[in-house]
Amino acid sequence: MLSTLKPKFVWQIFNDICKIPHPSHHEQMITKYIVDFANSHSIDCKIDKVGNILLSKSATKEMDDCPSIALQAHMDMVPQKNEGTEHDFLFDPIQAYVDGEWVKAKGTTLGADNGIGLASALAILVDPAVEHGPIEVLVTVSEETGMLGAFGLQPNWLTSKYLINTDSEDEGEIFTGCAGGVDFSSSFPVTYTVMPEKHDCYLKISLKGLKGGHSGCDIHLGRGNAIKLMTRLLAEYLQDISFRLANINGGSLRNAIPREAFAEISLNKEDLPKLKSIINQYKDILNNELKHVEPNIDITLSEVEPNKIKRVLTAENQNKIINWLHTAPNGVVRMSDQIHGVVETSLNLGIVNIKENQIIANFLIRSQIDSAKDAVVSSLISHSQLINANYEISGGYSGWEPNLASNLLELAKDKYYEIFSEHPKIMVIHAGLECGIFKKAYPEMDMISIGPTIVSPHSPDEKVNITSVYRYWELLIAILKSAKHLK
Repeated sequence: MLSTLKPKFVWQIFNDICKIPHPSHHEQMITKYIVDFANSHSIDCKIDKVGNILLSKSATKEMDDCPSIALQAHMDMVPQKNEGTEHDFLFDPIQAYVDGEWVKAKGTTLGADNGIGLASALAILVDPAVEHGPIEVLVTVSEETGMLGAFGLQPNWLTSKYLINTDSEDEGEIFTGCAGGVDFSSSFPVTYTVMPEKHDCYLKISLKGLKGGHSGCDIHLGRGNAIKLMTRLLAEYLQDISFRLANINGGSLRNAIPREAFAEISLNKEDLPKLKSIINQYKDILNNELKHVEPNIDITLSEVEPNKIKRVLTAENQNKIINWLHTAPNGVVRMSDQIHGVVETSLNLGIVNIKENQIIANFLIRSQIDSAKDAVVSSLISHSQLINANYEISGGYSGWEPNLASNLLELAKDKYYEIFSEHPKIMVIHAGLECGIFKKAYPEMDMISIGPTIVSPHSPDEKVNITSVYRYWELLIAILKSAKHLK
């Protein structure tokens, strides 16, 4: 049971959070929980026009001379589940459980990103053992789908000069910078025709079993992108078969590496043995290429009822779409020249689907350098123009520039060494922390980001290390207790 773990208040509150549906854009119930939590503990609570919540508490005994520190988390989670898992993220609780040194969820994302951070911030406000100066807790909305709460944050709402973001995912690392990002959507008309007369076989190709993961933090791990692997099959291996594509889709979030992709096709039944042979060959190829990072790749064929495939793409339209997706850039573009092992620029082809006679592809581009981000956008524009596709650019935000002279960073480094007798790593994360956006409204604010170790966020394999939560908590309360040194 989560409520028996330590630190007690953190796990008890996280256990409560798991019971409350809170995917992005559906945060009403978690908002009510936070407001009720504040009221029940006589904590000042305000909500701004976009739905962000600000909780405030005065200093504990003999800590009035400390500067105010803001703790920040976002309230939404990424809703991902394994195929076959019966779970409605709008109504059902997350089924979290302890598995050795980890907390996991049954068949879905866990929501430790950023539920543990939110739980720790709320725990600070009610744990009588924690000594702190004036505290503000900022809880933002819809971080996972474009950082809408951060973009809507108004100047002068917070009074703190210092802010600790709780949304990083590697204990022992203190983050002082992050990548900026921008969304790119490309769409192309789908033209249909009647099915060829000789086509009497209707099949669905399912490519599944990939790990997926966070499109920033995991993009350098070499994991397969299900959309790219599916279009490679269609473009490279099935061209000797006279098939027609009726539908293709894959992925569900632009900031998650796609774990699954599907294609519906028609063909002559005489070609079915050849198709099965090619797919088995392709599975062997992928298992050989990706066996160290994707050991569970599976490709299956299933029959589709003939009346469900009433039309197929024209041959010309099919070729354009397959080639367009097959040549779409994806993955790491460049590693950082300044920080070893950190990705500088990347992009993720996160979603492809057909609706309203349009095929739509959604990308998320990330970079620590705005000009490099712009260069990737430019390449996607050129890629779209090759087939006269329409495109839309939205949700752009700049990165968080590292400040190695930060007073808060120095205090956190000192406390970490004091507690654990080892030096933390100072890092820049290849993901979109809200800190970079906060800088627009609060340019003088001194910020760092810390958190526990969370593996495979944004996927059903998400898990959080129990020991790392305790270590993260120890560092957090040590920083607050020593806040007087920030003056």
